Amino acid sequence: MSETLQTTDVAASDADLLGQTALAVRAAGSALRERFGEVVRYQTREELMRALAANDDTALDILRPRLTRLRPDAGWVEDELDGGALPPGEWWVVDPAEGNVNHLHALPEWAVTATLVRENQPVLTAVHLPLTGETYTALTGAGAHLDGRPLHVSPTADLGLSIVATSQARPDEDEKVVRRVGSSITAMLFDALVVRTAVPATLHLLNVAAGRIDAFWQFAGARADLLPGALLVTEAGGQISDAQGRPWTPQSESFLAAAPGVHAEAVATLSR
Repeated sequence: MSETLQTTDVAASDADLLGQTALAVRAAGSALRERFGEVVRYQTREELMRALAANDDTALDILRPRLTRLRPDAGWVEDELDGGALPPGEWWVVDPAEGNVNHLHALPEWAVTATLVRENQPVLTAVHLPLTGETYTALTGAGAHLDGRPLHVSPTADLGLSIVATSQARPDEDEKVVRRVGSSITAMLFDALVVRTAVPATLHLLNVAAGRIDAFWQFAGARADLLPGALLVTEAGGQISDAQGRPWTPQSESFLAAAPGVHAEAVATLSR
């Protein structure tokens, strides 16, 4: 079999796999939507963690068997706070309730994500927003899409005309990282038009891929936070790096996704 034919077969297989992955995240999203609407009350950190876990388990009960059937030999990552490189091979990186704390507070910014990583490179991703019914997908070399419509990053070429965004450091983050987040927001307040700060990261990255905002940055971060959006932004024509402009990997200590026209300016601002 020729190398060209082999490549085509793999691409066709991955395209079909992406379609099945999208169906899985939609099914999990439907289950979470049924649990949404009332603010979940809790008085202690332990109660909060139990409420978060209940949402995760609801989605995972659907995602795990479906995705495992699709790729029985793939590893499985569901801890949204995990970071760093993965062992060789294929892995499902899943966030069953991205923005889970928003869900508990009856806020609309949450999603279900599933990303297939092959040899530490994201191959395909599906992100479903249950409250709007939207599904964002990306496949390496085949572009990024919203419900089948191609996505393109913003043509903006001036950071001073840009809407930019970041998300909060994770709970119990190192003080140095927290202060770095604060100083970066201050720098962007001087250089950008509007600065948005909220969780989760994935929803900001969807907006970068769709051209609604021009850049997103984050310090530290985890695989499940960043891999889906990194693939979506890349396939939509954006640039991914760390905050200093160096190539980004899951081991990097910072992350930047931007429209090409403002990437260099964003790096300069974050490097001050």
